[in-house]
Amino acid sequence: MGNVFGRKTQPSRITEQDIAVLQLKQQRDKLKQYQKKINLQLEKERQLAKDLLKNGKKEKALLLLKKKRYQDQLLDKTENQISNLEQMVQDIEFMQVEMKVVEGLKVGNECLKRMHEIMSIEDVERIMEETQDAIEYQKQIDELLAGALTQEDDDAILAELREITEGEDVSLPEVPSEPVPEVPEVAQAASERKKATKKGREMLAA
Repeated sequence: MGNVFGRKTQPSRITEQDIAVLQLKQQRDKLKQYQKKINLQLEKERQLAKDLLKNGKKEKALLLLKKKRYQDQLLDKTENQISNLEQMVQDIEFMQVEMKVVEGLKVGNECLKRMHEIMSIEDVERIMEETQDAIEYQKQIDELLAGALTQEDDDAILAELREITEGEDVSLPEVPSEPVPEVPEVAQAASERKKATKKGREMLAA
């Protein structure tokens, strides 16, 4: 019937320890009920013994008190058994808690082992060194941006820049060997200026 509607039967979560605790508590409760019953009976017998003494029936009263004494001893044994059962219940419940703690520690240890396998001490040291280098590099950049360099540092940087520039082979473009072609308007204007200059010189010579 459990599979008619396609439902899977869930595994029971009740452990043997749970069953043992339940049985111990049931036995404890039965002993407490017995203890309560005996106490009520003893109270009645005590009162009955008083009545027998009042009526002069001493022998019957003594016999009843002997029975009461025996039942008192049974009550003491019952009390000890109840204490033992309660102690056993507490021990089992505490053991269950300890088992859960141990299981948690076991899972934690396995997780740590897997993490240690993924990342070794050498990897951690390398990452720490790289992180420290990155921090130092960023610190240097921050100091540069904040103007932390002195005038002496600036002079040294400029000198190093000049050395780099002078050391490079700077090639200039070659001068063309052929004359540059003149633009027609520019060439005509130059020709008219030459004619005017020549005419001026002839007038001065005359």
